[in-house]
Amino acid sequence: MRRVGRNETDDMPIRLFKNPVFECMTLLSFPIFLVVWGMILFIALLYAFSHASSVTAFVICFLIGWVIWFPMEYLLHRFLFHLKGTSTFVKSMVFLIHGNHHEQPNHPLRNLMPLSVSLPLAAVIWTGCVWFMGKGNGSAAAAGFICGYIGYDIIHYSCHQFPMKSKWLKKLKVHHIKHHYKDHDANYAITGIFIDGIFKTSSKQK
Repeated sequence: MRRVGRNETDDMPIRLFKNPVFECMTLLSFPIFLVVWGMILFIALLYAFSHASSVTAFVICFLIGWVIWFPMEYLLHRFLFHLKGTSTFVKSMVFLIHGNHHEQPNHPLRNLMPLSVSLPLAAVIWTGCVWFMGKGNGSAAAAGFICGYIGYDIIHYSCHQFPMKSKWLKKLKVHHIKHHYKDHDANYAITGIFIDGIFKTSSKQK
């Protein structure tokens, strides 16, 4: 797992692997993302609702999972995606996970988490939630968390690919674009941008 080198044109994504299969697994188009995760979310919600003890329990657990996504998004972006390290291994891993996106932020095939990463993580999260909370409550919480993730990746993709002219969406876009072009150590949140204010990592506070 190492960076092979940047392609000569910005039309091509930075190549991360020599192996074409591994390289393909780092790319994801927006239509495929929508189809795959739309189906997964539908199945997850259907499963969770069918195993729920009540509608109230389903809604509460779903909201718990959804709300948990926001701090998780912030923590992963700040402390994993921007992990500071001096070793070649750590630097290579950070570049593989997120650094390539900062070097080529607007390539549409690298604006979404690849399925080779997100699907196994979703399976682990689903299994853990069901293990600790039971089929009904656990699957509802996992579905809420997955819903939060899907919203995050759609917003992140949109920040780089779409105008986002409405007042709220434009605010999200400006917040994230500043992270790329003004200060890489600020504005870590993508959807729950209020969290940057809480932890004083907003570009306005620095």
